Amino acid sequence: MSLPIVLITGQLLTDAVWQPLLDMWADREVIVADNRSDDTIEGFAQRLLDNAPPKFVLVGHALGGFVAFEVMRRAPERVARLALISTLASADGPAQTARRQGYIDLVTSGQFDQVVEERIPILFPEHKRSDARLLGIARQMAADTGAETFLAQQRAIMARIDSRPRLGEIAVPTLLIWGEQDGITSRAHHDEILEAIPGARLEVVPGAGHLPTVEAPEVVAALLTEFIDN
Repeated sequence: MSLPIVLITGQLLTDAVWQPLLDMWADREVIVADNRSDDTIEGFAQRLLDNAPPKFVLVGHALGGFVAFEVMRRAPERVARLALISTLASADGPAQTARRQGYIDLVTSGQFDQVVEERIPILFPEHKRSDARLLGIARQMAADTGAETFLAQQRAIMARIDSRPRLGEIAVPTLLIWGEQDGITSRAHHDEILEAIPGARLEVVPGAGHLPTVEAPEVVAALLTEFIDN
């Protein structure tokens, strides 16, 4: 019997970002962790551990990757396999902090709807920015997240620690998945994790941006299923 899978969702995203995988994994035990009830990475991680099975496969996307690193620091013995999608291990630099502050300024000035519009060029490659289906998914997830939850997630991200010093302690099979046209995380971010975690493997999804689970669900599902089952 396969182990339960715990999914950790990114910022301004909801369960919808996993929906294609949830549909394909209908016969598996899959839990989507709560990414709405805390405002620190530590809080998200502890809530996940409090509600997860004793042993599980951990899959984190974006902000979910930051939480996954904290889970690995707190309870590495409970994670059988680790998959990280579109994430990075470092803390924010000045440019990232400035971009996040710009989002906060939009929200506090009553322009929350503009946040997702500002993010579309970095979420999706240029050739997908007129895709009505993808834009609809992104906008609906943002609306379902709401301004207050977004601000809490933003506070958590901005205060996160640098996870790089302890990556070498991760001793479980680890898969990295990155869309080659991701406008938020780079190949260098993933190479840094790849080189630090013993035995880690990187898979690049051609033509995908920051949301490969909805842009190329069949590709991502195949990669994750093979990784989890072998």
